[in-house]
Amino acid sequence: MGASLASAGLVNYPLVAALLAFALAQSSKFFTTWYKEGRWDARQLIASGGMPSSHSATVTALSVAVGIQEGFRSATFATALVFACVVMHDAFGVRLHAGKQAEVLNQIVYELPEEHPLSETKPLREILGHTVPQVVAGCILGILMAVVMLLALGRS
Repeated sequence: MGASLASAGLVNYPLVAALLAFALAQSSKFFTTWYKEGRWDARQLIASGGMPSSHSATVTALSVAVGIQEGFRSATFATALVFACVVMHDAFGVRLHAGKQAEVLNQIVYELPEEHPLSETKPLREILGHTVPQVVAGCILGILMAVVMLLALGRS
């Protein structure tokens, strides 16, 4: 059935590869939390941060699938690749450092005296970005998903 849908042009291969890479990356965090901590945490299905980077998996799967479908010398692939690089740089650069700053700010607020007006401030989220290994793992997952989808859809 996959081959007939693909040949009929009814499946947007890059979109499906990207969405499945995202879903696989996020669900792996859910099951990893259960395995490591012995508890189910449904927030992991939508949370940012952690291994692997779902952002990296998504944009890598999109880029590779676009490259396979449109050609690796196409302007569309170039656009997808630049987009992927920006997202991944943001994941292990800006967002990672924002998370570290949140950690410091939370500690400062925690040490405030109870009578201080900011002492009751809700803590900031500290896990925002990714380490380089988490981004690389997301990239590998994205490449694999694009290739698996290619094979599943019966395209050559």
